[in-house]
Amino acid sequence: MAIIDKALTGRVALVTGGSRGIGRAIAIALGRRGAKVVVNYASREDAARETAAAVEAAGGQAAISGFDVAQSAAVTEAIKAIGKEHGGLDILVNNAGVALNGLLMRFSDDQWAKTMGTNLAGAFHCTRAAATFLLKAKDAGRIINITSIVGEMGNGGQAAYAASKAGMIGLTLSTARELATRGVTCNAVAPGYIETDMTAEHLPEAQRAKLLEQIPLGRIGKAEDVADAVAFLAGPEAAYMTGQVLRVNGGMRM
Repeated sequence: MAIIDKALTGRVALVTGGSRGIGRAIAIALGRRGAKVVVNYASREDAARETAAAVEAAGGQAAISGFDVAQSAAVTEAIKAIGKEHGGLDILVNNAGVALNGLLMRFSDDQWAKTMGTNLAGAFHCTRAAATFLLKAKDAGRIINITSIVGEMGNGGQAAYAASKAGMIGLTLSTARELATRGVTCNAVAPGYIETDMTAEHLPEAQRAKLLEQIPLGRIGKAEDVADAVAFLAGPEAAYMTGQVLRVNGGMRM
């Protein structure tokens, strides 16, 4: 059941990779709780504007910000501008990511660099740039990193993706320890297999049936399942949670 209270009213949130899929659902869920959501995008401005409109329809306020999380200088400049324009930054959701799959022996240096640059370095760049604002947040700042079940279990053909997502868990734990004395929390959400436009295109029916056999709850997850977990971690209910990995996977990993 979606959260419908307004506990995030007056709070400014940045959702990286927020123009589609899980990021879009997260932006809408935060808007539903009353947040002003800045939707980041790398190239799809049209999709980001559609998401912003959906955030406002859900009861929040919205803005968009185009930058590539893998580019350190661009991230620093953009987040400074966001903080200045919106009077601060209270919530950071590191969701932007890429999944370049391939067998380890055939995986190129460029593929490895792109995966690490977006998924892991991107989260680091944004966290570092946002920390100054989060430490000044009226109500304690929140950082939520979107990792993956693959970062905990590994998966054939996903060595780089798994390594980047495992790295995000390490980043979460260290950030939580560093910022806890100032009340800033840092947690991660680890989705299992989630239905999005991208995944729907690449999952044959036979493979879907085999996948369902591995999920105790008997269904593939929805983007909203992840978004509701993020909205919880961003709110006052999670004030005493930090350094945790919240698994949203239907029981695939317990």
